[in-house]
Amino acid sequence: MTKARTRWPRQRDAEAPFPSGGHASSPAAVRPTELETCLRACAAHSGKLVAGLDRRRTALAEALRNLLAVHATMERTTSSESASLPLLRRGAKGAAGSALVLGDRLLDPLLAAGTKALDCGYEDELKLAVLITDTVLTQRKNSRAAWRLRARVLEAMGAERDAVEAYERYLALTDDDGFGVEAKTAGLRAGAEYQSELLMTLERGCPEAAAFAGGSVTDTWAEGLELYARGDWNRARSRLIGALLAQDRAGAPVPEIQEALAQYVGLALEAGGAPGSGAGPRADGGGPATPLTDLTDLTDLMELYAGQRRTRMRGPVDDPTFGDVEWTTLGEFRNRIAGKSICLIANSQRVGSGSMGAEIDAYDLVVRFNSYRIDPAATGSRTDIHATIHKHGFNWDQRVHTRLVFGGLSGDWKHSLRNRLVPGAQRYLGDESLRWPLRDIGRVGTDRWPAIPTSGFNMLWLLDHLDVSPQLDLIGFDFYESGAYRLPAAMKMPITSVHEYTSEKAWVMERAQSVSDMRIRLR
Repeated sequence: MTKARTRWPRQRDAEAPFPSGGHASSPAAVRPTELETCLRACAAHSGKLVAGLDRRRTALAEALRNLLAVHATMERTTSSESASLPLLRRGAKGAAGSALVLGDRLLDPLLAAGTKALDCGYEDELKLAVLITDTVLTQRKNSRAAWRLRARVLEAMGAERDAVEAYERYLALTDDDGFGVEAKTAGLRAGAEYQSELLMTLERGCPEAAAFAGGSVTDTWAEGLELYARGDWNRARSRLIGALLAQDRAGAPVPEIQEALAQYVGLALEAGGAPGSGAGPRADGGGPATPLTDLTDLTDLMELYAGQRRTRMRGPVDDPTFGDVEWTTLGEFRNRIAGKSICLIANSQRVGSGSMGAEIDAYDLVVRFNSYRIDPAATGSRTDIHATIHKHGFNWDQRVHTRLVFGGLSGDWKHSLRNRLVPGAQRYLGDESLRWPLRDIGRVGTDRWPAIPTSGFNMLWLLDHLDVSPQLDLIGFDFYESGAYRLPAAMKMPITSVHEYTSEKAWVMERAQSVSDMRIRLR
């Protein structure tokens, strides 16, 4: 018997904040919050953040500084000028509604700060993110971005039911689910059903656990671990399951229940002597403390546990093989495009207001990016290659010949493929050799190219590097000088500052053979 791990669930009061069961203190309902209150909290939190190695908190600190700087600028402007449409204003002194009004200019920095707080994942930052969504939704009840951010924060806190409610509010406000929220919501529901069935299965298989379901979670779990360490699995099992039931009935956050379930499953496998579980010999030299006499029970347990983990990640999947999609390597991709004319279509207003649709469709291969929008007369109707960043799900459901998904971190890239790939929507999918072209194929590090390359530049660099196309044209590439032309759901997304469009434009112009208002020819 291996030594039992010493971690155990925390005791959670039934009135603890942010439970999954939706108590009176549930964060599902928006708590009315004035903008001034939120800005003071952001300023106070900014003061707590110090320079360190945590890049997520560093990014939050920068977002908070930007928010406070925008607010200060707007305050100075409104105090020195009488603007016809002030972006940040107060009502008459002493009158109802005299609080600050959230204008468009402050909205984006505020939501950006909330997103960075969510990225941190720590308790204090998650509470700040909830406060930010409270503030936005107090004044803008139909803010799609705020409802989605709130849902993500509640999900991170383990308040799953409340997260589903917030996700549904978001879905009710949008016609284009580019972020895969509907699948996420279905997955959370299915995961909760799997978890409930798993706990009921444990309870039915161990009636003795009911006697321990009303006690202290922490004490009962610790007692179970102690018994397990002494080799008494039968008595340990009843206490561990009792603690799990108590934890669930107290409305513990989902991540806490998940952690406890994972530990229980590991202990059950070890106690049963399952191959690969790490179970060791007994002190007397015998076999496992409880021989593995009922493999079916453990198999059923593992299927339920895996099911609730998997569906929470991406939702139910009708076709786990993703429509027999085929991976394509760098070499295979090169061979497929060799000798063909290629055009890359920018998501720019220059394209959207143009009339090059027929010319675009005349190329052998048409490449589009991320949240591209189709207007046949202006943009053409074909898409042969969809190049997209892994972080968003726009157009992943559109049928294409090849889909190349870009991402800097292998783990995050794989997670996005599992969660976003649509069965039957592509014949070929770029493998890891095509994941991050500029950095991985070109070996161009941050010392030479500090900014994160865009999807467009990664694709363009790749095609230029392979150099097998007799014609390579960029259509409408003005590097967002004319504005963005995207799917409606993506139009409110800012043109991010992490990319360096000036450097990308300079790279293109150095290699351009001819340049017109709509077309840059590289081959």
